[in-house]
Amino acid sequence: MRIYMQIPAADGSAPRYYHLHLQEDLLEGWTLVREWGFQGQGGRLRKEHFDSREAAQEALLRVRDEQLKRGYCVVFVQGQEPS
Repeated sequence: MRIYMQIPAADGSAPRYYHLHLQEDLLEGWTLVREWGFQGQGGRLRKEHFDSREAAQEALLRVRDEQLKRGYCVVFVQGQEPS
């Protein structure tokens, strides 16, 4: 699953982005990768490991909801949310 969010540009600055995606690792676990910063510039990166896909998806959706409260808008979603 992959989610890309942005806050529109203000005062002539570049828009801010927040990118979340899940990656399966080689040890039967999952990694939530978070990247954020200003569009067109290098951003910050954080990786968090989870033992199950369900736990990783819950964390991804929790982070998405936190960023929506901060004013980010979802621009792109790839994959399916858990039912």
